[in-house]
Amino acid sequence: MRGILVVCTGNVCRSPMAEGFLRGALASRLGEDAPPVSSAGTHGWEGSSATAEAVEAARERGATIEGHRARALTEEMVEAVDLVVCMAREHRDVVRAIRPDAADRTFTLKELVRLLRDGGDEGRDASERLAAAATRRDAPAPAYDEDVADPLGQPLEAYRGIAWELDTMTGELVAGLWGVGRR
Repeated sequence: MRGILVVCTGNVCRSPMAEGFLRGALASRLGEDAPPVSSAGTHGWEGSSATAEAVEAARERGATIEGHRARALTEEMVEAVDLVVCMAREHRDVVRAIRPDAADRTFTLKELVRLLRDGGDEGRDASERLAAAATRRDAPAPAYDEDVADPLGQPLEAYRGIAWELDTMTGELVAGLWGVGRR
């Protein structure tokens, strides 16, 4: 896999935390074979640091994002990766609008984890599992929210809740794409 891009709105809360957790889960599972992970925002606050609350909540769960600098999403970023993981449907829609050919590799985090859970694609490699998930997208989905809430402006406790959710979901994503317990 050439790389994974994580997308949110400002690239200062959710996507930096998810990037940190995903990078850690991939390194733990794949070692030096882990694909690169980056992040951007649909309205990226170019050059801004991650919020202090995001840094603290990520640190408490083992991810280091102190050096993060926000970037605005570009077409070239989407073109350069094999998977785009969005924090909310609105971000997925923006990615698809700027790169319609990326639709089959652009998901919300919760959507992709759900599709991988439902797929039963043991024995396939990550790219085949991703393609299979894209084909299952049109099946009726459960009626629950597949967006990760934006904690911007909330107290640290809200960030901690989002950090827990992102840490859990990125771990499930890695297990779903690369197989449980496989290296």
